[in-house]
Amino acid sequence: MLTSLGEAINLIFSGDHILYQIIGVTLRMTFLSSLLALLIGVPIGSWLGSARFKGRKVLVVINRAFMGLPPVVCGLFCYLLFSGVGPLRGLHLLYTVAGMVIAQILLLTPVSIGMQETYVNGISPKILETTKGLGIGRGKALLLTINESRYQIISIFLFLFGRAMAEVGAVSIVGGAIMFKTNVMTTAIMNYTSMGDFKTALALGVVLLIIGLVVNIIVGLFQWKADR
Repeated sequence: MLTSLGEAINLIFSGDHILYQIIGVTLRMTFLSSLLALLIGVPIGSWLGSARFKGRKVLVVINRAFMGLPPVVCGLFCYLLFSGVGPLRGLHLLYTVAGMVIAQILLLTPVSIGMQETYVNGISPKILETTKGLGIGRGKALLLTINESRYQIISIFLFLFGRAMAEVGAVSIVGGAIMFKTNVMTTAIMNYTSMGDFKTALALGVVLLIIGLVVNIIVGLFQWKADR
């Protein structure tokens, strides 16, 4: 194992074209999907957490059900949408990075909504009381709620980024793990392990861990500067 690990580290610094192409596709797909899911989910979650209307609890329960959607089911749904018999076949999204991003957004957005809704539900009473006293409208109150949730939003993004990067089921079905096109680190690790190429699989695994660590350090620095 130590020999394979040493070879994997050497491979990382060797400038291997295939390795870096896989890493590039993974980062592009992960960043886009997690960012878009955050931008969609945070406003909706803030609204659900602060609003009080008939049927709100039903929407919350439905969203929480989608938070546990199996990735393979989401991948199958997207495959049927994008395939030759699907309604979106004309967009040619199957076996593309764009199709993988859409599948990830469908998986991650309910999580983004649910995490933000839970947090806002706890802080909204004080915010609503303040905004009513100052005569602030609902739109500005929602923006104030989102602003007060900035640390939570950072935490949500980290969670979404990590989950998107670790995803296998949906991206393998929609993307097809095509070399030099849609192969990402998680599917590549599975493929290289099954082929017995533990050196490349370990190299990708090490890079996966390093990226997660670097992202957390960068966000932690931003939080530290914001606290000063």
